[in-house]
Amino acid sequence: PVGIRRRAPTLGEHDAEIDAGLAATQGDGPRAPSVSVARRGVYEGLNVLEIGSGAAGPLATKVLAEHGARVVKIESAKRPDFLRTLFLTKDAKFGVDGSPMFVLLNPNKQSVRLNLKHPEARALALRLVEWADVLCENYAPGVMEKLGLDARTARAANPRLVYASGCLFGQTGPQRHYPGYGGQGSAISGFNHLTGRRDGPAHGPYATITDSLAPRYVALAIEAALLRRQRSGEGCTLDVSQIEAAVYSQAEVVVRHSATGEVVTRDGNRDANALLHGVYPTAGDDRWIAIAAWSEEEREVLAGLVDGTLDDESLAAFTRRHDGENLAAALQEQGVEAGVVARFDQLLADPQLAHRGHWVPLEHTNLGELPFERAGFRLSEGSGGFTRPGPNLGEHDAGVLGELLGLSAAEQERLREREVAV
Repeated sequence: PVGIRRRAPTLGEHDAEIDAGLAATQGDGPRAPSVSVARRGVYEGLNVLEIGSGAAGPLATKVLAEHGARVVKIESAKRPDFLRTLFLTKDAKFGVDGSPMFVLLNPNKQSVRLNLKHPEARALALRLVEWADVLCENYAPGVMEKLGLDARTARAANPRLVYASGCLFGQTGPQRHYPGYGGQGSAISGFNHLTGRRDGPAHGPYATITDSLAPRYVALAIEAALLRRQRSGEGCTLDVSQIEAAVYSQAEVVVRHSATGEVVTRDGNRDANALLHGVYPTAGDDRWIAIAAWSEEEREVLAGLVDGTLDDESLAAFTRRHDGENLAAALQEQGVEAGVVARFDQLLADPQLAHRGHWVPLEHTNLGELPFERAGFRLSEGSGGFTRPGPNLGEHDAGVLGELLGLSAAEQERLREREVAV
């Protein structure tokens, strides 16, 4: 039976018990295979159908594609993913196949053209639903119902399907039809209130943070649902609200308010738990270093550098005379947390990211070589990685419509003529 058997533990209360248990299991028995002999991706054999646009949906399936899943993205020239149109002008040489943002967010995926407003296209999409283990979408509530591909219909066609939705407010509730993007999500969830200087206006975090946070929750929920299916044989429907995921990411702020009534607000680069925590100028134009001191020992190291009272002004005067990279390395050697505030081009040359193989250079047919960003984690049972860039629109029509659905070349041509597969 489910129940509460004991109180919450104190910090480190069970260290000895856990250490003893680990020691008992670490004998001369078989060990887990190294990455070098493990399969390339832990999701090899997993079939994923993606119906969505932007970043919130594609970033979730990107994690699965990185680790071996076959991700088929349904698209249409009638209404292309808006990321394909970010750099689109009347003179654009490559049209919708010339957007770096789309290409970078969709490596390892396959693109098939289906005009889902056409009944024949919807019928073909349902056949792909039957093939899929996972369907991931991020449209506003009501869109998938109009297309005849909502969770109820899809899971009726494939009861083992894991159907995942990740829109702004989720599929239920009084605000589910509120339209918007990550900018609104940042403000509504409270991130804007927490970003900026205490005596200044709310700025909000860079870019659209809910588009970055929510897909991680969607991916993790899909992985948990697949584990559940492995045990029970049953699929399920997942409804992840981007707003709720963003609020959950601020759990400390919520808990502090519920426990004490404290209203946490923005405070520049400060951290209430640190003795010193800030961002300071270094030599060069608009170059900065982040420094934190969590103990008196670390604070004394910094005080010794400025030869006087340690405050923001004196520390800034010191850091301004030094190269940021060299200063960060010197402080790290003395046990003080420090790191340069890097521009995107600097991140491409960061030695730690290079050591982890974080950037994967791949050649795109139109855009040349681009750096593709891997997830931050690595799995011992399969290294994963990227082998091809994001697809051109309909690049895999023949493979999906022909090889997967069994349509002849003549049948595919008739679908194109009737604007079913366009």
